[in-house]
Amino acid sequence: MKKSVFHISQMDCPSEENLIRMKIDGLEGIKKLDFDLEKRNLTVFHTGEISEIASGLSELKLGSELRETTEAEPEGSVENTGMQSRLLWTVLIINFSFFLIEIITGFISNSMGLVADSLDMLADSLVYGLSLWAVGAVVSRKKKVATLSGYFQLTLAGFGLIEVIRRFIDVEEIPDFRVMIVVSFLALIANSFCLYLLQKSKSKEAHMRASMIFTSNDVIINAGVIAAGVLVLLTQSKYPDLIVGTLVFLIVVRGAFRILKLGK
Repeated sequence: MKKSVFHISQMDCPSEENLIRMKIDGLEGIKKLDFDLEKRNLTVFHTGEISEIASGLSELKLGSELRETTEAEPEGSVENTGMQSRLLWTVLIINFSFFLIEIITGFISNSMGLVADSLDMLADSLVYGLSLWAVGAVVSRKKKVATLSGYFQLTLAGFGLIEVIRRFIDVEEIPDFRVMIVVSFLALIANSFCLYLLQKSKSKEAHMRASMIFTSNDVIINAGVIAAGVLVLLTQSKYPDLIVGTLVFLIVVRGAFRILKLGK
C-alpha cells in the first residue's frame, strides 16, 4: 500500500472536493481519499503507480502537485458511504434552496449580483448531485450527466453575462441594496454551515476553524455581494452590483469548464 500526498492550490471549496472524487475515486487501485481543505492537501491511499491518478487531477486544472509518495497503511476504516450520501443530500438541498431564493429575490430587487450568486449555488448543487449520481453509476452515464450539467451551467452563465452587458448600456434602475445585503448574508450563513458539516464529518473536532471558512470561494462571493450592496447604498449607482455580478458569472463559467472535464 502506498500513500501519495498532493497539494491542490485551488481546492478551497467542498464542491471542488467532490469534483476530484468524481474524477479519480473510481480509478483502479485507489483505496481511500483523505481531504484537508484547510491545507489544500489530498492524501491518496493506493496500490500500483501514481501516474494515472496524477493525470486525472491534472486534467481538472486545480493546480495539483505531487508532494510525496511513501509506503503506508490506510488510516482508520473505510469511509461510511451512507453517512457521506446523507451529508451530500443535506448540502445539496441547502444550496438548491438558496439558488431558488437568490434568483427570485435577485430579479425582484433588480440585482445581477444576487442572480449570479444564485447560479453559483446552482453550480454547487449540480456538483453534489453528480456526486450522489456517481455512486454505483457506470462511467459512461456519469460522464454523460457531467457533460450535460456543464453545458447547462455554461448556457445560464452566458445569458447572465449578456444581461449584465445590457444593463451596463441601457438599464438605469438601481438595485435594492437592502435585499442584496440581507439575502447574501443569509446565503453566507448557509455556505458556512455546509462547509462546517462537511469538515466536521472528517474530524473529531466539534468546531470549524475560521481559516477554513474564509478560504471558501462561496463565502467570498457572498461577502462580495454584501459589499456591492453597501456600495450601491453609498454611491446610489448600479455599477457595483453589475461589476460583482460579472465576476461571479465568470467564476460560474470556470466551474462549468471543470465539470465538463469530468465528461472526458
